[in-house]
Amino acid sequence: MPPGFPGRVRVRSWLLLSLALALAAPVLVVAGSWLAGASPNWAHLRATVLPDYARLSLLLAAGTGLGTLVIGVGAAWAVARLRFPGHGVLEWALLLPLACPAYLIAYTWTGLLASEGALQQALAVSLPDIRGPAGAVAMFTLVLYPYVYLMARAAFVGQSALAQEVARTLGAGPWRRFFRVALPLARPAIVAGLALVLMETLADYGTVAYFGVPTLSTGIYRTWFGLGDRLAAAQLAGVLLVAMVALLWVERRA
Repeated sequence: MPPGFPGRVRVRSWLLLSLALALAAPVLVVAGSWLAGASPNWAHLRATVLPDYARLSLLLAAGTGLGTLVIGVGAAWAVARLRFPGHGVLEWALLLPLACPAYLIAYTWTGLLASEGALQQALAVSLPDIRGPAGAVAMFTLVLYPYVYLMARAAFVGQSALAQEVARTLGAGPWRRFFRVALPLARPAIVAGLALVLMETLADYGTVAYFGVPTLSTGIYRTWFGLGDRLAAAQLAGVLLVAMVALLWVERRA
């Protein structure tokens, strides 16, 4: 078939359309589950476990968002604007947590802090159990902050030094220049990284299941395999999908 033959264009269009439908199918199924009417178990879920699922999901998202902002933005500013021994290594080493899933970090820290763990045995003291919402926030923060760091560092590096110099000549100190000049200019990039962090946090299953924290993601699994109700599980996934869409909308608005 000649390269410019119209049939080739039509075949390519059908392939692209088929690929787009295949990628969108899960989202369409979840969104369409509400068109089938409420599941028989939905009223029970809403009255018993759904409030806890939503509350703990929001708690994890808020805690992880705050932690990743502090670590990610602080590390990005230090790497972008300061020079110190080991700067070149730290610049890429701060991205390494992305190579390790959060649930593996959770397993590692639980093993270290458990009563039979190496750290507690070495210190000969009783350490707190991290299996809970606070521990899950810590694990997510340690693994997901590179999203914020990567976006914030790119924003700080791309900023013109002229704005900093103007602020300095007007009497602004280092902290004031950071909060009044650099941070507002980097805000869109930081919000984009934060949106990725929050979506990863809300969608994670392994860490929260291991720590016994009931969230929307664990609720979907329990509803499907515990109650055997696929429709209710899809509708719970719809709640999670709405949260993801809201985060994307906030990111776009920023």
